[in-house]
Amino acid sequence: MVNKLGQNWILLRGLARESEHWGDFVPLLQTAFPHARITGLDLPGTGNDYQARSPCTIKAITDNARARALEQGLLQQPATFLAVSLGAMVAWEWLHAYPDDGCGAVLMNTSFAGLSPFYQRLRWQSYRKFLLLAMQRDVHSRESAIVQLVGNRQDRYEKTAEEWQTIQNLRPICLTNSLRQIMAAAAYRPGDAKPSQPVLLLNGQGDRLVAPACSLAISKKWALELRSHPWAGHDMTLDDGEWVVRQLKQWLAACQV
Repeated sequence: MVNKLGQNWILLRGLARESEHWGDFVPLLQTAFPHARITGLDLPGTGNDYQARSPCTIKAITDNARARALEQGLLQQPATFLAVSLGAMVAWEWLHAYPDDGCGAVLMNTSFAGLSPFYQRLRWQSYRKFLLLAMQRDVHSRESAIVQLVGNRQDRYEKTAEEWQTIQNLRPICLTNSLRQIMAAAAYRPGDAKPSQPVLLLNGQGDRLVAPACSLAISKKWALELRSHPWAGHDMTLDDGEWVVRQLKQWLAACQV
């Protein structure tokens, strides 16, 4: 399946985010891979599926997402998953549970229970911010705070907050679904088996939400390649999408050798 890498991308976002939150990165990725199919797939309770109830386990979230991928005809050829945070847990589970569906994955800024302590998986410095965000009713203020938590490009804060406010107004992600996603992510233990497909890990050394050490722990356990951005935050494609695309192209080229 290696020769299918990069031909059919399925993009999975993280906690309380939907496919529209990829923003300008999708056309950037399409330009880099002009002949590839690129699809942002919403997890249950987000995006076009925002009125649904999110499951409380990564396995159930994965099964739900896979069912919709099948409905949309996204698995007619093996998928290459590009996923961040909670979405990366779903991609990992997907590769294990349905190995014929995927030919590889790039996982960004993710973490697994059992490998990293809880205070690294959600950095203790962010606890107060999370509490304040949960209590914040003003959509613009909340999205602005989220942008500043997950991104390190101050010049993009205001524009991104406005875009994310529009998304939230159109397809609001409710607090209950956010909490159910947190429960799923917190409890996810992937087991000891290494995926048979190639996997690349990316992390940002400036991630203030999930400690970069979490990706390092995954890399060490399964001997997976890890590439680190020197300053990017949790939302790496927001901070430096061009860097992410370069890593993808280099990884695909190496896999073809």
